[in-house]
Amino acid sequence: MNILTVGHLSRAIISSMGEYNMSKDEAEDMAQHVLNFFGYSDRIIDNVLQPDDRDLFYMMEDNGLMVTAREETTLFDGRDWRIHYWLFKKDRVFELADPNRKRSQQKNDDPVSKLYNTIPEDAWVRF
Repeated sequence: MNILTVGHLSRAIISSMGEYNMSKDEAEDMAQHVLNFFGYSDRIIDNVLQPDDRDLFYMMEDNGLMVTAREETTLFDGRDWRIHYWLFKKDRVFELADPNRKRSQQKNDDPVSKLYNTIPEDAWVRF
């Protein structure tokens, strides 16, 4: 799996939020701000977010860049406890950061393309 960088995320932000006419600098600042919450983790707990930050995460979720998840556990006293997380939709971020990436992956995943790729080049020579 590829590492998500500020560059990837900022390009995905610009692509997904086109109606906002966001500048490259604004997108990079937003990407840096969001990635700072994650550090080296793939997910963060929702409780660390301030309301303004949570609004940003919801906006990114609305644009298909993030998703929420939750876990439920039972505490020692029998109460249920829910933990809410935020995760990047990395495939979507990479797709928006580099639109050609999706097309090349689809081309390689296509069974017909795989079949054609197994045929040697000299089979295509006309006599």
